[in-house]
Amino acid sequence: MQFHHYGYVTTDPRIQPAAGVGVDRQPELPDDVDVLIVGGGPAGMLLAAQMSQFPTVNARLIERRPGRLEVGQADGIQARSVETFQAFGFAERITAEAYRFCATNFWAPDPDDRSRIIRTQRTEDDPHGVSEFPHLTINQARVLDYFAEAAAYGPGRITPDYGWELVSLEVTDGEEFPVQVSVRRTGGDNAGEERSVRAKYVVGTDGARSAVREAIGLKLEGTQAMHAWAVMDALTVTNFPDIRTKCAIQSENGSVLLIPREGGFLHRMYVDLGDVADCDNHAIRSTTVEQAIAKANTIMHPYTLDVRDVPWFSVYEVGHRLAKKFDDVADDEVGIRTPRVFIAGDACHTHSAKAGQGMNVSMQDTFNLGWKLGQVLTGLSPESLLDTYSAERKAVAQNLIDFDREWSAMMAKRPGEIPPAELAAHLVKSAEFTAGFMTEYPPSTIIGDLNHQDLASGLPIGKRFRSAPVVRVADANPVHLGHQARADGRWRIYAFADGSTVRGASLLRDWSEWMLCAPDSPVQRFTRIGAEFDSLFDIKVIFQGTHDQVAVEEVSRLYLPCKGPHAVVDYEKVFAVDPAQDFFDARGLERSGCVVVVRPDQYVAHVLPLTATSELTAFFDHILLESGRATAAPPANLVDALAL
Repeated sequence: MQFHHYGYVTTDPRIQPAAGVGVDRQPELPDDVDVLIVGGGPAGMLLAAQMSQFPTVNARLIERRPGRLEVGQADGIQARSVETFQAFGFAERITAEAYRFCATNFWAPDPDDRSRIIRTQRTEDDPHGVSEFPHLTINQARVLDYFAEAAAYGPGRITPDYGWELVSLEVTDGEEFPVQVSVRRTGGDNAGEERSVRAKYVVGTDGARSAVREAIGLKLEGTQAMHAWAVMDALTVTNFPDIRTKCAIQSENGSVLLIPREGGFLHRMYVDLGDVADCDNHAIRSTTVEQAIAKANTIMHPYTLDVRDVPWFSVYEVGHRLAKKFDDVADDEVGIRTPRVFIAGDACHTHSAKAGQGMNVSMQDTFNLGWKLGQVLTGLSPESLLDTYSAERKAVAQNLIDFDREWSAMMAKRPGEIPPAELAAHLVKSAEFTAGFMTEYPPSTIIGDLNHQDLASGLPIGKRFRSAPVVRVADANPVHLGHQARADGRWRIYAFADGSTVRGASLLRDWSEWMLCAPDSPVQRFTRIGAEFDSLFDIKVIFQGTHDQVAVEEVSRLYLPCKGPHAVVDYEKVFAVDPAQDFFDARGLERSGCVVVVRPDQYVAHVLPLTATSELTAFFDHILLESGRATAAPPANLVDALAL
């Protein structure tokens, strides 16, 4: 966390200085907005937090609830989401109050008495070590609280406009605010009152019954599996020994998925209610909590569950549905018309809850979209950048539905239909997917080709940037490289040096000089005139030697930019390897050095050799709009700067 460079800070340093629309934020919903977010669930609140980092963008979020959510349905937080929370600045705090998964235990009928269940297998939660971040459970409401804080503390000072719902919208091309939206108050003295809001873009994060999706003529298509589950949060006194461990339980009478919750006492149970007849007409949804508890006791015999309190209960039938696309551009208009309306989360994909993917994938939808909206609306990128959202995220949603269909079917099988060891093996094999790290975007305008992938084999292009330890040179602090990147809308460019010291890295020296001074470098071509030198590209260097071998005074000013009104030097972009885990070895980096480009949403966009300067600029030519020379080149290093 960096602060003091805009003035001495004695209050909460997470509160960034207000800027743009955040300086005098209008308390009431205005007539015109740049981005109208409809729905205050995890996808919507993440988008609000991201848009708050673009303070010249007037973004508002409407939510039909009268205030904050108190009890949420989703509770599983995969490691990729915690990695995302790190970028928004609250991973450590939410981890401290959450329950952390470390193991999954499997239970099945006792071969000697099939009326009883026994523990058959224990597995690690992350057997392959795919992430340094944990797998958690926590009330969805707390996730919203943290994102709400990030949105309110960002320069744009975004807070939800509670008590409003969308009634209709219409897109009219050729106007500055082409989306005409009708909204209605949902409570208070003026409940039912309607008014109009004009927007440049609308994002529907308003759930499976999305009014935004309906307004643009899309629908969820797919199948409804004829199987039902009861789900409850419960405080229980029991003789079941694994009540505080995640368990997949199969018996002759059905299945239970047991999920411990935060706080040490609460747990969630998914109780198998069995197949549902075609003529049921959703009658299964009238199952009572008492019936679900009785069913759970039957499944878990010989153990008993004395349920003392159920703060939340629901019944659902497994459904797998997907929208044809995630924006309002018809197939025959792609490339001709700019998307103006987007849908995300449950508004465009639904599935079961047992794999713990829904909230997690939904948040990644808007993490993908948010930086693109920000760069387009601030004039950094062409509107065509927005075409990539639906293309990238629909493929991810389809993969999720395919996985969930398979997992749900396996969980619904009786023990005789699937060996317990096979269920455990499938979970272990799928660990990277369930942790959220299997997303891999194909080559496109914002994902480069694979011609130089061999330079960084452990950082696959199109997948999220996988962090590893490094040591910060200026203060010898051991840190994780990826954890230094914030969700501030900037591109990350990591220069991995071709040597252990500044003087021993000749290719790096030439590349740094080019990036710093050449008129055709991305920094000089695309950084806005008058903006801070690293306002668009957060450029960091990693040397192959240890921190005591790197002379910071010799490092290029490319990695020591000036910040704030006093032009103080940022020393937190120069790193050396950690002897305990050399980054080059850990991530398969060639010792000849390379450049790794990472998108604002943490996905690796390109890998290039240090000599491929023209290729680097060409890559950004398709993404960013040229602004002319950004600024006069600063001195080459600190020694030269002090001599001025």
